[in-house]
Amino acid sequence: MEEFLSPRDACKIVGVSYITLWRWIREGRVRAVRSPSGRYLIPRSEIERLRGEEKRVERIRAVIYARVSSSKQKEQGDLDRQVELLKKYADERGYTVVDVITDVGSGLEEERGGLKRLLKMVADKRVDVVLIMYRDRLTRFGYEYLQFFFERHGVRIEEVLQEEEEPLEELIEDFLAIIASFAGKIYGKRSRKVKKLVEHNKRFLQETLPVNIEEILEEKQ
Repeated sequence: MEEFLSPRDACKIVGVSYITLWRWIREGRVRAVRSPSGRYLIPRSEIERLRGEEKRVERIRAVIYARVSSSKQKEQGDLDRQVELLKKYADERGYTVVDVITDVGSGLEEERGGLKRLLKMVADKRVDVVLIMYRDRLTRFGYEYLQFFFERHGVRIEEVLQEEEEPLEELIEDFLAIIASFAGKIYGKRSRKVKKLVEHNKRFLQETLPVNIEEILEEKQ
């Protein structure tokens, strides 16, 4: 036998206001019946149908974050490919993409404009999920700190792919950046020793790897 609920009880279950429920009844979205005493009642089946509809239209706000290390990679379409793949991933899961954020630069760089914009969106609670290709696209080091920060604001990170075949060029650039950073802290950023140490490691890489180090660094500039 069908169970019937009062409009106020129906509002509590569905999570809408009394005025909204009556508007839905007038518009024919909700079926209501009249009792012998003249009261309007809502069938339980209508309540369950409404709850299912509300659940289906729940909007999960997604932000896409993509990064490439150099302008050359951007020109080759690597950045666009990341974005398109992430858009497809979001569409397949029914996410609403509220923003697409991109950066061109090293994953070691802390002053990335796109990353700062993403952090502000997370802090302002304007996003539910952040979509990235690989965790290294977000940051080279300290991923767990960012993940903790996001989770504290109710945001999760989703990696579309778990492992990345990183271009050798990116690894070389990051390696030299780490050398320069640590040497700068030891000797001072303007010290000639820093430049000497970086040049030494460039020669070492040139002798060890089958690539032209100078060309890689020139293309990045």
